[in-house]
Amino acid sequence: MKVKSMSRRDYLKLLGTSGALAAVGANAACTSGPKEAPKQAAEGPGEPASVVADRERRMKWWHAAKFGLFINYGLYSIIGQHEWAMEEEGIPVSQYELLAKHFLPKPGVTMEWIKLGKAAGMKYAVMDTKHHEGFCLFDSKLTDYCAPRQACGRDLVREYVEAARAEGLRVGFYYSLMDWHHPDGARCATDEAARKRFVAYTHGLVRELMTNYGKIDILWYDVDWPLTPEQWESKKMNDMVFKLQPDIIVNNRTGVGGDFSTPEQHIQAAEKGRAWETCMTMNDSWGYQWADDDWKSPKTIVRNLIMCARGGGNYLLNIGPKPDGSVPEEEARTLEAVGKWMSRNGPTIYEAEPFEGGGAPFANFTRKGNTLYVHVHFWPANTPAANWLAFFRPTTVVAIGGLQTKVKSARLFASGKKVDFRQDDISVQFTGLPNKAPDDPVTVIEVECESEPTVNGLYVREHRKRYKVGTIES
Repeated sequence: MKVKSMSRRDYLKLLGTSGALAAVGANAACTSGPKEAPKQAAEGPGEPASVVADRERRMKWWHAAKFGLFINYGLYSIIGQHEWAMEEEGIPVSQYELLAKHFLPKPGVTMEWIKLGKAAGMKYAVMDTKHHEGFCLFDSKLTDYCAPRQACGRDLVREYVEAARAEGLRVGFYYSLMDWHHPDGARCATDEAARKRFVAYTHGLVRELMTNYGKIDILWYDVDWPLTPEQWESKKMNDMVFKLQPDIIVNNRTGVGGDFSTPEQHIQAAEKGRAWETCMTMNDSWGYQWADDDWKSPKTIVRNLIMCARGGGNYLLNIGPKPDGSVPEEEARTLEAVGKWMSRNGPTIYEAEPFEGGGAPFANFTRKGNTLYVHVHFWPANTPAANWLAFFRPTTVVAIGGLQTKVKSARLFASGKKVDFRQDDISVQFTGLPNKAPDDPVTVIEVECESEPTVNGLYVREHRKRYKVGTIES
């Protein structure tokens, strides 16, 4: 596919990572100085125990964080037509460069982003440092094409780092390997001298990011077009990164294994034992797109977060600030609503361990040890439209079929109010619930079980008594 017609989504389809929402399987201080870099290798069963142990050490906080803020902001925000506008509209480099003079984010925007993310329950952030357009939001000695010299006269990366540290969020840098602005950004694929120049430039920018901003927690590479990992000298680059930042975690988008996988715009657990993080937009665009009104609801965001936590993964949710850096009202309102829910139900996400088993049409599950959290997103109330149900259930009931352990007690998580239940071999029914959902947009029932809970819907099909038949032999 030609570059001019290749969108980010098209590129990811070629990698086999795009698609619709997929079910999750069962499965502030500066460093004191450079340290010995851990050896880089694709994560797998053949890794030395020392490599696995070091990754577990570095990623412990990340697994506990669960929820992060993605920030896509750059010259493309001025156009308001998505971050691929330069490529998809064929804008000449000389014309696109003129946008820098109009890139004037208002003071304090990075703190606004971070405070909004923190209020939403996010524990870390990942911000653009250089997107595909090649414009750096940080001060660089390697290029004048950067915000401090050609735009607002400010190092926005430094402002972001300071804001994140002030609010207690972990700091992540997004960096696009692909570069539409640099003269060697495309010809490096066929010209070895150009490749050497461009790789040296890329490694140099990454070195600046790893050197000039104190302790960095995440390096989030993107799009490795047009070179192979060997041509990018990815292993050499990551070895340098770990030498400068021995506690950092790095994603998989340089073509080498990295510390975690990055499904985009869909939720899909990695193979067992492999860390993963779904990154997703609130509408259909990463960068600001003024006409894109396909907004996800707070309920959808919460359900996605539950799905990621259930599968042992993280959820990196994007904002695309406007030209002045302000957050679109729809995104701000959604994050505020999600934050209110997280303030009441956060432990069911942050403390969640991978949950194996099926789901329900009206609910999903997370768990911690022997505690099952039933996240009811469609509340089954006995409303006037469903009066016929009252013949079978005189009060509102949440029923879970195929729970493979005995229930000891249950309560509404947010309020702590006790919930009555009855259980047989086939299902457990939580009874006496109010007609109106006690929480919005998702109500959580905390269920204490005798052993680690799993849900097997097939168990109902195989063991439920049939009319005039008895039970089906398994």
